[in-house]
Order: sequence, then structure tokens, then C-alpha cells
Amino acid sequence: MKQAALIFFFQIFFCTLLFAQGDDFALARQFAANGEQQKALELYQRLYKQDNDTYFPFYINTLLALKKFDDAEGLTKKMMRKHPAEYRYPITLGRIYSQEGDIDKTNQVYDELIKNLPADAGVINNLASQFYQAENADYAIKIFLQGRKLLNNDKLYAFELLSLYRFKRDKNSLVEEYLNFLPDNPSFVTQAETTLSSVFEGPADYDVLKAALYRHIQKDPQQTIYIDLLTWQFLQQKDYDQALNQALALSRRQNDDGNSIYELCQTLISNEAYDTAIRGYQFIIDKGKGQPLYVPAKIELINTKNLLVTSGKYTEADLLSLEKDYNDLLAEFGKTASTVFAMQRLAKLEAFKLHKLSDAQKLLEEAITVPDIKAGPLASCKLDLGDVYMLNGKRWEATLLYEQVEVNYPGTAISQEAKFRDAKLAYYFGDFTWAKGQLDVLKAATSELIANDALNLSLVISDNLAADTSGAALKMYARADQQIFAEQPEKAVAILDSIDVKYPGNNLSDDILMAKARILIQQKNYADAIVPLKKIVDEHPFNLWADDAVFMLGDLYENKLNDKEQAKIYYQKIISDYPGSLWINEARKRFRVLRGDKPDAS
Repeated sequence: MKQAALIFFFQIFFCTLLFAQGDDFALARQFAANGEQQKALELYQRLYKQDNDTYFPFYINTLLALKKFDDAEGLTKKMMRKHPAEYRYPITLGRIYSQEGDIDKTNQVYDELIKNLPADAGVINNLASQFYQAENADYAIKIFLQGRKLLNNDKLYAFELLSLYRFKRDKNSLVEEYLNFLPDNPSFVTQAETTLSSVFEGPADYDVLKAALYRHIQKDPQQTIYIDLLTWQFLQQKDYDQALNQALALSRRQNDDGNSIYELCQTLISNEAYDTAIRGYQFIIDKGKGQPLYVPAKIELINTKNLLVTSGKYTEADLLSLEKDYNDLLAEFGKTASTVFAMQRLAKLEAFKLHKLSDAQKLLEEAITVPDIKAGPLASCKLDLGDVYMLNGKRWEATLLYEQVEVNYPGTAISQEAKFRDAKLAYYFGDFTWAKGQLDVLKAATSELIANDALNLSLVISDNLAADTSGAALKMYARADQQIFAEQPEKAVAILDSIDVKYPGNNLSDDILMAKARILIQQKNYADAIVPLKKIVDEHPFNLWADDAVFMLGDLYENKLNDKEQAKIYYQKIISDYPGSLWINEARKRFRVLRGDKPDAS
């Protein structure tokens, strides 16, 4: 009975002691948080006497906050004698010397740890981890490197070192560590590329990688992962020809099916390196018809030539050569569901570039009757055929096709596109009331582009009919707009220049300026397009096209004229002067990128 009572007494005593410690600890932390370090020290000192190991770090941190370095040193050395096998105490001692400003003593303590480091993976991990927790990445790295020597394995601790080098932004060491790591772990090459691109800050950093890769390739020329990384490096520096050259050399060495070249060509196209991509596709085609990528490469080669021709200034000979390529493709593979895309692109080339409307119409009429054609391509070809009918003056045939697509694909983006084209058809032919009714419905379209275009065209109609109920000047403007769509710039300009002569005092001055800007952009005359756009901004700052003109100026300066500073000015103007513009979010995003904000900047 007495023994039970005694046990109960000690339980009560220790519980009371623990509660008291808990209260003191919470109070000490509160004092420290409030900057009352001396009060916190008194409590931590008392707690430390009760439990050295638990309260040591809190006691030490408070001593250091009060710059009581001698007391901290003495206390730490005492704990080192008590626990000679624990590394946290010498690490703390080094931290004390560091905060005191005695770097030599700090290094002496830490170097002694490295000198006496045993060949024990667990100890090495533990010690490096403690250095990292003490915010000393340099010595954590030294521990891991020493561990490699002791364990005679230079592949150990790669993940840890990669993480530390990235944390320190030590680019040279990060590069070398990846080049040491990747040959045995090729699946991590994408991760390596992502990490390096996040750390590298410019061409000089990529040059460091390139030099390191060349050194490693000389030592181990059979290691293909280095060639892959070198190709990526050239892509980052926009040296597309060299990127392809490296990939071609590797493909020849491996005698593969060219799949890596095919994938690289897709990247080249996305970067508008069309000539280089064409060379890559030709390499695959030259492997012969028996190769699995022969047909896809041949198709993509012609598509890339299309992009090359239509993205820049071109001659009639360029267009005719491209037309021949498409016809050769169709002759080789036939007009089937798998080649409908080629029929459609050839028809667009003939309709809008070569102005062979009859040939384009015949080809599209064939395309929509191809057996087993899928719903998407069928609808797209019908819309294009409707456009060709419209250009041929066959209004009702065009309307029928547009309405077929609209009805057959309800609630879809292509249905809305069909409705918009039908509304524009009515507008081109001067049926403004019906066109505006359709456009007003489309202002709520799920496609932001269609909604914006519908809103603008609806406002053009309503603004000009309010000034001239007969719509005579607007009919001329619509005919010019139709010629712009048909890519007949000379005819369009002739009509636009006649409007003021025939209908002086009309309400179309800013519309005409915007139409001329669109024509110049269509012709790739970007510098000349700046003039009418600036005129809209200066002379019609509150009219329909003002915010569009400002955004277009920013886009032209950024992407066509390579004047980032001017681009920033116009994007900023959208943000400050046109906060209600539909371009506001895109302008803000582009402005931040040009200003150099980080991707996650708010």
C-alpha cells in the first residue's frame, strides 16, 4: 500500500514538473518572439539545467542573439565532452565562431570533422544533413564529396549534390554533376534540361554547358546522352542548324528510323526554323519508302514548305512549286480520308494565294465526298468550300454550306465559326440588318476570338448606319473587306481610297486606317503598318479600333520589329488607358514578361 502511494506521488510530481516545463518553454518562446531575449534566456537556462539535450539549441540560440559568445562556446564544448560522438555540437561550435566573425576557427572545426569522417554511409548522410539544416550548404557538399572518396564511388550522393548545387546556384558544379550522373540515368535528361534552364541566365551559361559537353564527348564519344544534351543546348541558343547537325550525326551513328529527327523537326517548326526542319524531314525521306516515318515525313515536309512560303514574302514561283508538291503527294498516295488535309491545304493555296478559284472549288467539292472522311475534316472542308463559293459570287451555295455545319455541330466552336462566316457573308453582300442580328448573337460565343470579332463588326455596322442610314459608304467598305479576305490587296486599297472621294464626310476614317494596316500586315510590311495604327491611336483614341491598334502596335514591335522597349510602352498603354479592353489580360501578361518578371509573379 505504501509502495503504491509512493509511485502515485512520483507520478504526480513528474507530471507537475512536465507541465511546469511546458509553461516555461511556451513563455520563453513568447519572450524570444517579442524580442525580450534576456527574459527568454533566464527561462531557457533553467530549462537547460533540467534537460540539457532537449533545451540546448534554444539556450544556445538565445545566447547568440545576445552575443554572449564566450558563454555559448563554453556550453557547447561542455556538451561536446559529454557527447563526443554527436556531430551537432561541433557544428554548433563552428556556427558560434562564424557569428563571432572568426572564420578561421570555424573552418578549423569543420575541417577536423571532415578529416575524421569514417567510411560509413550512415554517418556521412547524417553529418551532411546536419550541416544542411544548419544552413551551411558548402560543408554539406564537402561531406558528400569526401564520402565519395572514402567509399571509393564517385556516383554516390548525386541527387543530394544536384539539389545542393541548384540551391547554391553553382552552375559549373551543377553542369559537371549532371554530366557525371546522366550516363547511368538517361531517363533524367528532361529533368536536367528543366533544372539547367531554370538556373541559367544567358548565353554565357549555355556556353559553359557546351564546353563541358565537348570535353565529355572527347573522353567518351560513344555516350549518346551527351549528344542529346548538346542538341538541346543548341536549341536553347536558337542555333537550329547545329542542333539538327548533332541529331543527324547521332541518328547516322545509331542507324535508327529517324524518330528523334522527326520529333526535333516538330520543335524546329514551333520555333519557325522552317528551312532547318525541311532538311530534317528530307533526311528521313531519303531513308526510303520502306521506313515507317516515310509517309509522315513527306506530309510534314510539304506542310513545312507551306509554312515557309506563307509566313514570309514569296514569289509566284514559290507558290507554284508548293502547288506541285501537293499535287505530287496526292498523285503518290491518292485522294483518301488520310490525305484530305492535303486537298484542303492545296485548295486554300489555290484560292487565296494563286487565285485559282475554279480549281480550289473543284478540289474541295471532291474532298467533301471522300469516303470515310471524319466529321472534323468534313466540317472544315465545307467551311472552306463555302468561302470559295462566296469569292465566286455564289452566295446561296455558300450560305447553305455554312448553315449545314452550324446545324450539324450544335454548341461547338466550329458551329459558331460557321455562324460567323455566314454573318460575314451577309455583310460582304450588303445585307447589314441580317448580318448584325447574327453578330449580336455571337457576341456571347464561347470562343473569345469569335466573340471579339463579332462585337467589332457589329459596332462597325451600327456606327456607320447611324451616320448614314443608306449604308452606301459601308457597302464599299464591305467590298474592300471582302477583297482583304480574298488576299487581293491592290483591289482592296483601290476601293478604300475611293470611299472618301465618292462619299466625303463618311464615318469610316478609323475603319479605313485599320483595314489598310491589316493589308500591310498581310503583305508582311510590318514597319509600314505602324503608320496607320499610330494614326488611329493619335487621331481616334476613343473610337472602336483604338485599343486594337494599341495592342497590335505592341505585338508588331515585340514579335516582328524586335523592339521590346516600344512594345512595353504600348502594352502599358493598354493597361493604363484601356482597362476595359478585351486585350487587357494578354497585354498585362506580355508586359510582365518583357519587364523580366518571374513566371509566378503576381
